[in-house]
Amino acid sequence: MLTAAPRTSAQLADAMRRKGVPAEAADAVLSRLTEVGLIDDAAFARAWVESRHHSRGLSRRALTAELTRRGVQGEDVQAAVGALDPDQEIATARRLVVKAMASTRGRPPTARVRRLVGLLARKGYSAPVAYRVVREALEQEGIDAADEGIDLDGLEGAIDAAGAADQ
Repeated sequence: MLTAAPRTSAQLADAMRRKGVPAEAADAVLSRLTEVGLIDDAAFARAWVESRHHSRGLSRRALTAELTRRGVQGEDVQAAVGALDPDQEIATARRLVVKAMASTRGRPPTARVRRLVGLLARKGYSAPVAYRVVREALEQEGIDAADEGIDLDGLEGAIDAAGAADQ
């Protein structure tokens, strides 16, 4: 498995468990692989964040979920995701929206907003970030969402208020 791609300790442990490797033997193998540097969950997490954020535009939230599913421990996940600059995350969201704007031209503004916000939601961006970035992109095209009957400020405010109420 390690020759095909880097793996986490949890992924390798699961594979050995499926193959019927006794737990003691699996622990010894994993310890040895970690000792010689063939398994490094922290390095895996850092590389994963770098790769998936830049190639797919995934947000911190989506990256955290992916790393957790792969069995990376919380502190390694937080360190890797924490290294992602918040300004870079917003810039990536803007880049995704700008790229998608061309495919939505000619559609009604409400449909454009729905598609663009949906795109960012699927990438793990929060609703306030998505609405702000979409509003900015529409404004750059000379479209005022409020003039089109779309209250992006109200939606963003309502979501902020709901989030505050949940805490």
